[in-house]
Amino acid sequence: MFRKIATFIHEVKAELRKASWPWDNDPKAKGFQKYKELIDSTLVVLIAMILLAGFVSLFDLIATKVIGLLTNVG
Repeated sequence: MFRKIATFIHEVKAELRKASWPWDNDPKAKGFQKYKELIDSTLVVLIAMILLAGFVSLFDLIATKVIGLLTNVG
């Protein structure tokens, strides 16, 4: 059982070394420049979330008003 766990951990480490990480491996890059890709990707995700939240909120507001008008007619 412990051998399977050790093998699993070894394979996970090997796969993580192959992964493309969102920061610069250049030792000359310092500070925020090292994490430029990570910061840019995070900003894109945050902007997309804000836009989606706005769209859903607007659709909910419109649907609520339409349903309210339809139910108050009778």
